[in-house]
Amino acid sequence: MTKAVPAPAPTPVAKKAASPGPVPRPVVRKGGKVVLDKWQEKQKELLLTEKTEYLKQATELRDEADQMMRDAEPGDVQFDDESGEGASVALERERDLALAMQAQGIVEEIDDALRKLERGTYGQCESCGKDIMKARLEALPYARQCIACKTGGLSRR
Repeated sequence: MTKAVPAPAPTPVAKKAASPGPVPRPVVRKGGKVVLDKWQEKQKELLLTEKTEYLKQATELRDEADQMMRDAEPGDVQFDDESGEGASVALERERDLALAMQAQGIVEEIDDALRKLERGTYGQCESCGKDIMKARLEALPYARQCIACKTGGLSRR
């Protein structure tokens, strides 16, 4: 009598990692209406969330700068152990206003990315026209350029 030899256990198939590949192109229906897929909808939600956060940040910084001006007396300068050189209220206000402008600039970038989603051009590099990798857009959803164009070709060495 021969003993039955058990069949070898199947080798596990490695799962493919989520593709860092190019952004899928949206479906454009009759009448020019763009239909987004799940990934694009997720990106839209991410953009809207970031827009809200940056708008809040810009408003808070502007309000803080305005409050400093209301509270400050002419020539008011702070001298203490931490500041060392005596940071003035005017300099702090200018810093807050600069940060508020930077946050507002990002809001404008986000608005542009949202318009691109609506037009079906989201994820295309503005410099070379090639697709921006998903991983880059997930990290920076309002990215305008692919990595190669953003770095000026330094990554191709």
